[in-house]
Amino acid sequence: MPSLLFCGPKMAACGIVISIWGVIMLAMLGIFFSAKSAVLIEDVPFTEEDIRGDKNPPQNIYSLYNQVGINCFIAAAVYVAVGAVSLCQVRLNKRQEYMVT
Repeated sequence: MPSLLFCGPKMAACGIVISIWGVIMLAMLGIFFSAKSAVLIEDVPFTEEDIRGDKNPPQNIYSLYNQVGINCFIAAAVYVAVGAVSLCQVRLNKRQEYMVT
């Protein structure tokens, strides 16, 4: 029977720690982008042409803020998935310790 174990206990624990940090950081960034924080304006991808031709420039910038916030939440969800895989690997490594071969 093939084993689903593909990384060691230290790498799995490291994956959990990095996933927890990634979820916290990206969720906070997503919240701040959704709240349209002025400090993060440098991270919003817009050009001068986007503002010149638009009759209502703040709405265009606000929609870009929302899109970047959604991207941050998607990346946080990916980190949750990586953390779940790492947690499964930790449990498989613990079970492997108790098996007699």
